[in-house]
Amino acid sequence: MVKELELKLSPSEAQDESIIRSRAIQKCRLPADTVEEVHLLRRSIDARGKRPAIRLRVAVYAGERYQPEPAILDRFRMVDEAPEVIIVGAGPAGYFAALELIELGLKPIVFDRGKDVRARRRDLRAIQQFGEVNPDSNYCFGEGGAGTYSDGKLYTRSHKRGNIEKAMRLLVEHG
Repeated sequence: MVKELELKLSPSEAQDESIIRSRAIQKCRLPADTVEEVHLLRRSIDARGKRPAIRLRVAVYAGERYQPEPAILDRFRMVDEAPEVIIVGAGPAGYFAALELIELGLKPIVFDRGKDVRARRRDLRAIQQFGEVNPDSNYCFGEGGAGTYSDGKLYTRSHKRGNIEKAMRLLVEHG
């Protein structure tokens, strides 16, 4: 059995694994001898009040051990001789589609009507300073898509369209 829960600890408490374990066991109300492992899923700082706190999302494993998933990069295959699949758009969706195809053993060919990131910078400067818009290379078109020059947020409808954990893990694995 696995229970996920959130803990709010002081910064010093959040550094001590034994405190994290005891607080997690206490909060999930399981006998301590049945808990195999407490696995950290997420750590964040809550600095809204006078005293900062550390919020931890943990999974408590009772009666079973934590089994880490293999790294996503280990599932990619060589696709030099594989059938080709065309992807239109070199934004986040296009790149993740390409990665899915590689995982399936297919060779993605990604097309975008815009320029590479460095060349797009000149076109964006022309928009900002002179009001000149290149219809094929601007904020929306080009390598990386609209997200390249945004504030870094990728908006999803993950509550409606499945689980985004795989995408997030892949981004983490790439640093």
